[in-house]
Amino acid sequence: MVGAHALVVRVTSVGYRPDSGLRRVLRGGVINMLGAAVGAVLNLALIVAITRAFSQETAGLLFFATSIFLIMVMVANAGAPDALVYFVTRMRLFGRAGSVPALLRRTMGPVVLLSVLVSAALLMFARPLADALGPEEAATYLRLLALFLPFAVLTDTALATSRAHHDMAPTVLVDKVGRPLAQLALVGMIALSGSAGLLALAWAGPYLPAAVLAWFWLGRIVHRATSDLRSGPEPMPSPCEDEGKRVLASTFWAFALPRSLGGVAQMGVQRGGVVMVALLNGPAGAAVFMAATRLLVVGQSITQAVLSAAQPRFTELLAARDHAGVRSLYQAGTAWLICLTWPLYLSGMVFAPEVMRLFGAAYAAGATVLMVVCAGQLVASLLGMGDLVLTMTGRTGLNLLNNLLSLLVLLGVCALSVPLQGALGAALALVTAVLVRKVLPLWQLRSVAMLHPVSRPVLVAAGGALVWFGAIPLMAEAIIGGGVSTLVACLLVGTLGHLTSVYWLREGLALKPRR
Repeated sequence: MVGAHALVVRVTSVGYRPDSGLRRVLRGGVINMLGAAVGAVLNLALIVAITRAFSQETAGLLFFATSIFLIMVMVANAGAPDALVYFVTRMRLFGRAGSVPALLRRTMGPVVLLSVLVSAALLMFARPLADALGPEEAATYLRLLALFLPFAVLTDTALATSRAHHDMAPTVLVDKVGRPLAQLALVGMIALSGSAGLLALAWAGPYLPAAVLAWFWLGRIVHRATSDLRSGPEPMPSPCEDEGKRVLASTFWAFALPRSLGGVAQMGVQRGGVVMVALLNGPAGAAVFMAATRLLVVGQSITQAVLSAAQPRFTELLAARDHAGVRSLYQAGTAWLICLTWPLYLSGMVFAPEVMRLFGAAYAAGATVLMVVCAGQLVASLLGMGDLVLTMTGRTGLNLLNNLLSLLVLLGVCALSVPLQGALGAALALVTAVLVRKVLPLWQLRSVAMLHPVSRPVLVAAGGALVWFGAIPLMAEAIIGGGVSTLVACLLVGTLGHLTSVYWLREGLALKPRR
């Protein structure tokens, strides 16, 4: 089953070509990757600027408030971004791109209303939330962030719809580069002025122009797609008369709402550790945990770049019931994730003390936390994107269950370990929760496609990364000792060697699809 209907479709030579689909994912992934790389650097620089310019308590309060904000954004978007990718992709696949504007109009009314209500609720409950921490600044930060929450929701929905049209440029330029660049510039100005009370405004303010630009860009994309409808390739035949022509509100929200709860739980896993450490161990501990998990966020940005490019293609493959294609793309995508993220996580494990000193001397205690998080992410990358495949089959109920279980694991382990171990306890909870969310989909998808990461591309990718960013740096540390100079030298040698290996082994890594 896919969505609400079982799909049996006739595949034409024009409308469906697996190899060209893989190339399209690669193109979109490369564009997203460039943006993710720049965005990752900007976000890392943003955190470094905050931790170095302000006290641990101020930084921890801001990180607590922004974590609450991001969780509330997931509540307010009601799963609409993922649902728009799913249904808009199918509309285009079945030659109904002209119905996309109507779907957007029907979707955005409830989403905007809910975002305003959530914003108002955050304004109302800012003081009670801040009372758990004590400082008045926490309430001020939450109130300022609440004002920009609807703009964050509007940005997410517009960029998701643009990705459904296989156009990654808006996501890259608006979300990956433009917004974090503006945040960094504004935080720099606040740091120079010494007015810590405006930190939240500097962090959230760029969401307003991002929303305006994203929707303007989307309007052009939709107009172009509608204009090209008559001259495009022959669409797939619809599995039922109304497929893609008009998505009923009940069908749309039946898909979106379980995904919304799952997204909230997933964001709770990503940001819940910061909130739990702040509540149970104080703002200073939250600042250390936030800094120690920055490489995780960088890796997630890279991973999301690949997932965003692959998401529409998985929808098409599943719509065509091409299970072999799904398995092939899953394994190729896992190899790409390893090539892109393992160098980061392996370097973080080997050079954890040097990385943490980047945030200031007070953050040196986070080295062990960083090592634990990086080890968990190595395994998570190896397990691939099974959770995305599960969502694109329309099984949002199972995805919801997995994310809720993952969140419960995080909260339970945090409650037991954070009071005793602080940020390290939160790191153990985070790793456990992430692995729960990664393992369950592979078992649940066994009746659709037996997904497993063991394949030639994955083994080639893992072997290369372990040599260049694991074995060689450990040997260098043993021979010449650690330090920043060793870190820089190993990164330069490892990057050059890794890129060379990836190029020469590109066919084995599924980076050179056969024509």
